[in-house]
Amino acid sequence: MVDVDKAVLARLDRHGQHFEILVDCDKALEFRKGKNIGIWDIVAVDEVFKDVKKGLKASVNDIAKIFGTGNVEEVFKKIIKEGQVQLTASHLAKEREEKRKQIINIIHKNAIDSKTGFPHPPARIEAAMEEAKVKIDENKTAEEQVEDVLKRLRPIIPIKFEMREIQAIVPSQHSAKAFPIAKRHKLISEDWMNDGSLKIVVEIPAGIQEELFSELNKATHGEIDLKVIRTR
Repeated sequence: MVDVDKAVLARLDRHGQHFEILVDCDKALEFRKGKNIGIWDIVAVDEVFKDVKKGLKASVNDIAKIFGTGNVEEVFKKIIKEGQVQLTASHLAKEREEKRKQIINIIHKNAIDSKTGFPHPPARIEAAMEEAKVKIDENKTAEEQVEDVLKRLRPIIPIKFEMREIQAIVPSQHSAKAFPIAKRHKLISEDWMNDGSLKIVVEIPAGIQEELFSELNKATHGEIDLKVIRTR
């Protein structure tokens, strides 16, 4: 079983009743994601509590009534899977770091330097976030935080989100390789020309234009006509 001094709370409120157990944070979170971990490798105490701090245990009758079973292992599993697991400071820091990297990646791929039209390198975005003292909220998704981060970055670096429509004209001998690449993005139109060539228009975030052009040029050995036809 888990060392009590290193355990955190897993809580569940159901039908007006409150239940708590002591668990290993990382193992409980892995168990929630479906990893096969023995329940006794997750819990620190083989008791279900009303209030751990006060040492108030949940009654056998309340447990059976609310959970439909008196099997303590099944009750533990339900509390971990359906309740809330308290996060340790190290886990919170890890989550914030992961979301920070996700936010940088989203901005890099979707935003451009409003002066040059080219994407900002991730290192520049990261440095601007540090200068702006951006704080990452572990309770929000990376996507939910991007707009607020952009507001903080604009006084420091010229940046904006831009979508671009790219037109590609592909000779017939390369269409089989180029078309699947284009289809990974939002396909606006697809026209097969009389000479067998393919004209397609895709919409992409401005930040990945260089990546797309490079991939299409590689697939067609440079035998492709690429241009930006619209921005918004």
